[in-house]
Amino acid sequence: MKIGVIYFFIIVFANTIGSISGMGGGILIKPMMDAIGIHSLVEIAFYSCTAVLSMSIVSTCRQLKNPININIKLALFLSFGALIGGISGQYIFNQLLEFLPDDSAVQLIQIIITVSTLVFALIYTIKKWQSLELANVIFYFLVGVFLGFLASLLGIGGGSINVALLMFCFGIPIKEATVYSIITILFSQLSALITMGFTTGYDFFDLSLLLSIVPAAIIGGFLGAKLSGILSEKIVLKLYQLIIIAVIVLNICNGIMLN
Repeated sequence: MKIGVIYFFIIVFANTIGSISGMGGGILIKPMMDAIGIHSLVEIAFYSCTAVLSMSIVSTCRQLKNPININIKLALFLSFGALIGGISGQYIFNQLLEFLPDDSAVQLIQIIITVSTLVFALIYTIKKWQSLELANVIFYFLVGVFLGFLASLLGIGGGSINVALLMFCFGIPIKEATVYSIITILFSQLSALITMGFTTGYDFFDLSLLLSIVPAAIIGGFLGAKLSGILSEKIVLKLYQLIIIAVIVLNICNGIMLN
């Protein structure tokens, strides 16, 4: 089976789940592409980023039609912060690739940080700690910077921690947090792709794969947003927790395979 076909099915599945849960498809796409092992870390970051950006555009437009009240100020400052954080995260990612001996060393760092944030997210959704109820635009911006930075640095294109951190910091319910998470992902991945253009350049990548990746991402984003409007908060929370556990296991397996 051609790699484009394999990536197509991976991305439809990952982006559907990622759009429903607010985690973004990259949290699944990145480790699954790592496990296949066809492309380098830089190439995987690019394909994952493109897929998640395409998904987040479709999902954001579709999610806005769902019956959820959007805090425009929160959305704007999160987005601006994610844009700045995405550029910073991509820069640090490039620096790690340059100064560390090989891709596997960078991949191991990504796995450790990803698993750590996922464990936090899982514990938070189980323990349900008291939220901080932050309401200042400075905090909106700083949280956006942090989430955008992690998304680009880890090459996952999205929210291993987005939803849990948004719920913890701002005291919003999970279905509302998924919408803000997807909006944040959109801007972090847009900035990451622009940064890639100025560093590695797009000629480095096999752009023909985008003929499979982009349609798959759009389909996944549409299906996920559609299902998000139908499913209850309880089901979305359970799905979120199950995906976290699955991705932790997948990342650990990838980490073991590096040795």
